[in-house]
Amino acid sequence: MGGYQFRWDVIPQNIDFLLSGLQQTLLISAITLSLAMLGGLMIAVMDMSRFAPLRFLALAVGEIIRNTPILVQLLWIYYVLPVAMGINLDSWTALIVGLSIYSSAFIAEAYRAGIQAVPKGHREAAQVLGLSPVQTFIRIVLPQAIRLTLPPLAANFVQLIKYSSLGAVISVGEITRRGMELSSSIFRPLEIFTFIAIIYFLICWPLAMGIRLWERRLSSR
Repeated sequence: MGGYQFRWDVIPQNIDFLLSGLQQTLLISAITLSLAMLGGLMIAVMDMSRFAPLRFLALAVGEIIRNTPILVQLLWIYYVLPVAMGINLDSWTALIVGLSIYSSAFIAEAYRAGIQAVPKGHREAAQVLGLSPVQTFIRIVLPQAIRLTLPPLAANFVQLIKYSSLGAVISVGEITRRGMELSSSIFRPLEIFTFIAIIYFLICWPLAMGIRLWERRLSSR
């Protein structure tokens, strides 16, 4: 560090600018989780369908998404879609779409495990009561599956908060991008990115600890 002179006063001087980026980070994460929950449920239902083409499609989509880097997917959506298909998305929308698709593939696995964990006897009881397969799924299976998948969904939210920082690459104004812009103007990267790292930690660590406690309580029942 030599003769480096710390200037932590740059943080309070620019706190409003940085916190505006944090608001974007949390908003992006919340919207993405909501969309990914729907997308993940769709993929999970397709994966367990009796219709072979749907199962194949869900398997292909899931494997491709889970086995390619999220950053590459974001760059593909933002830069390749306009060239290949004429679909132009602004950076904010591209980030939402990319993160939602990526998270959907992992949430689908959590849904599938939750659905399969619902006791078979509950389905059989619903049939005895005269419920159709669709009614059984919506009223009996899905509520129990969601309860079982809540910890993984919460963990996915923590991941999304961190993954949202990738939006900086395509100029989305979340907190990491705000830090890059501020650093390029006042040349204090050490203070700025240390502050940003602390902010991420203060948000993600309590959530991660809460999820662990939640999972322990569920497993002890």
